Amino acid sequence: MTTDLPEIAPQAAPALAPRRPTPRFMLSHPAHCIALGFGSGLSPVAPGTAGTLWAWLAYVVLTGWLDAVQIGWLIAASLPVGWWACTVCARNLRIADPGAIVWDEVVAFWLVLWLVMPVGFWGQLAAFALFRYFDAAKPGPVAWADQAFKGGGARGGFGILFDDLVAAFCTLLVLALWRFLW
Repeated sequence: MTTDLPEIAPQAAPALAPRRPTPRFMLSHPAHCIALGFGSGLSPVAPGTAGTLWAWLAYVVLTGWLDAVQIGWLIAASLPVGWWACTVCARNLRIADPGAIVWDEVVAFWLVLWLVMPVGFWGQLAAFALFRYFDAAKPGPVAWADQAFKGGGARGGFGILFDDLVAAFCTLLVLALWRFLW
């Protein structure tokens, strides 16, 4: 038996709307807490800057308990943990690279501070300003890195970290050139 009725295509499942990060969301999973910078990423204004400021403060506090080698190990451990946390949090927020995820700023700025220390407040402030410039403006290689690993899943989680690591490298390069020339 044949019918002359047109075939109806099945409806595509509606895409789930992105979630808004809240304190409740942050506390619902350890990965969320890490990726959101222990709450600094929940800042309604400039969460990346808030995360970098939190990283700076945390680094100063950590230097009271850990020596340079131990901080290096902490940074090394923070990279794969951050990759996992950023992947899980981005998936649960349903956004490829949410601005509230600031663990990328945290670990990248820790790396900058670890490599430029010992410097005083003004040297740290210069490192902060340069890092924020490279992270926010995304000139040249940072823009490339930002686009290189877009998407979801582990690749996207790595991409969240990768562009900030390139911004950290650019920051360190400028600081090294400045030290060399002056």
